[in-house]
Order: sequence, then C-alpha cells, then structure tokens
Amino acid sequence: MALIGSSGKPLSAKKDGQPTAAGPHVKDASLATFAADVLEASREVPVIVDFWAPWCGPCKQLGPALEKAVNAAKGAVRLVKVNIDENQEIARQLRIQSIPTVYAFKNGQPVDGFMGSIPESQIKTFVEALVGPGGGEHDDADHAAEMLAMADTAYAAGDMGQAAQAYAHVLQDEPGHPKAVAGLAKCYLKSGDLERAKNTLQLVRPDDAADEAVRAVAAELKLREQAASLGDAAALKSRLAANPGDHQARYDLALALDAKGDRQAAIDELLELMRRQRKWNEEAARKHLVTLFEAMGPADPRTVEARRRLSSILFS
Repeated sequence: MALIGSSGKPLSAKKDGQPTAAGPHVKDASLATFAADVLEASREVPVIVDFWAPWCGPCKQLGPALEKAVNAAKGAVRLVKVNIDENQEIARQLRIQSIPTVYAFKNGQPVDGFMGSIPESQIKTFVEALVGPGGGEHDDADHAAEMLAMADTAYAAGDMGQAAQAYAHVLQDEPGHPKAVAGLAKCYLKSGDLERAKNTLQLVRPDDAADEAVRAVAAELKLREQAASLGDAAALKSRLAANPGDHQARYDLALALDAKGDRQAAIDELLELMRRQRKWNEEAARKHLVTLFEAMGPADPRTVEARRRLSSILFS
C-alpha cells in the first residue's frame, strides 16, 4: 500500500529509541491495544486517532497542534497515535490511503475525520465539535447551542466549510434539529448547490417544519429557483423604460435584481408594481413580497420598512 505524508511529532523517546506520546491524554497504540485504546475508550469520551509515520513532513506540523488541542480539553477527549509503519494491519483495516489522516471515534464508531495538515484554528474547531468548547461539561442543549453559535459565526465570516462542519455535528447528535438543518441548507445555498440545499431541508423533524429558520431558508431556496430562468436585468430595465406599465417586465426585473443580490431594489420594484396594479396576476407582487419577508425574517430592517410601505399601499 502506497501511503503519502504523516505526523512525526516532537516527542520524548523511549529507551528503545521509539517516539512516545506527549501529555496525559495522548498515547500510542498498536494492533494489540487499538480495540481498548480507541473502540472501548470512545464509549466514555471521544477518541481522536492520528495516523502518522516518522517520514511524513506534514505530520510534524499536525501532531503537536493535535496534542495541544487535546490536552487543553483536560480529559474530555483523548488522542491516540498510530504509526502506520509499525501498524500496517490497522492501516489496511481502516483503508488509510494517505497521511496524515485523522479519525474521531464515539461509541466505538468513526464519526468524523480529515486528511492532510490543517490550520490550528480548524483543529480547535474539530476538537470542540466533539466535546464542546467547555471541555465536555455541558449538557446536550448547551453543546448544541455552542456549536450553532460557532457555526453562525463561521457563516457570517464567510467560512462555509467550517460552518457546514459545525452544523453537521449538531445534526449528528440531534438528527433533524431545525436550526442545524436550516444552517447547513443555507451553506449549500451560499455555494449555489440548490439541489443539496433542498435535500437538506427534508431532514428537518416533521414537528419543526414550521420553525422560523427553516421557513426562511425554504423561502430563500424558492427565490433562487425562481431566479434561475430569468432574463438579463439590463434588458428588463430597457423594456420598463420604454413602457412603465409593463407589469410583467417590472415583476421579472424585481426577481432578476434579487438574483443579483440587490434585494432592496427588488422590494422597491415590487412595491411600485403594487402601487400601480395591486391585483395584477393574482397579486403576484404581494405574494412575492411575502416570500421575501419570510426569507429575510421578521426582524430584518428591510422587512419592517417594506411591511410599513406595503400597508400604506394596501390601505390607501
């Protein structure tokens, strides 16, 4: 088996010259001890397994960072290091094709992992996703709330990978969690993968289908799907300039503007259409405004202002 890369960490040495683990929550494992050190131990706390080899350069960066994050957790997670040169049978059984490779185990099963060396910030997130930032002393609700906050922060910062990972961890512990379902679907929407966003929304628990976050993402998905077949905004503006009474052009322009990220301009056009002909096409403008409000959420300043303007039109 050809393996690429590994985690030779700056550790103390045994009398026989072989490297040994550093820290009270870090140990080396062999084929003889793997079941006890990893599978059985993971029924008590999560166990991270680092597959490495002394000749692997990237492992020398990843290893110490993993040890630091695990030791900082103060026993809420453990690290087991497997030298694949000395334990090729374990590597074969777990189909390790490249190193460094890291697996996380809970209740005797692998639940997460990654390949290659990653930044220390991502390692910290990986560990916190397993045990929680407070070191595993929180109940499930607190842990979910912490992970969701972490995911929301990553999403706001534009780190879709980290956000998606954190949302997925919540779903792993609480399948169907509405906020996590909505968050993960939102990540797919952000990346333009409408199909996966739609499939993700179907994971929500039936009783939580009306959750505000789920409805918001469902509304956003609907908007994206409607926008997929729209024409060029410039052409629609030209049509409208030539004939301001072209309601279809104004409606299509609103959708096109929203698709380009100018939601406020889209709202303005829909409200203008309402002002000119509120009943046009079975109140299509009002219905689309309602979808926009749902996508933005009731507390969004744009929703609040647009609702005020809409009421003014409806009751004038």
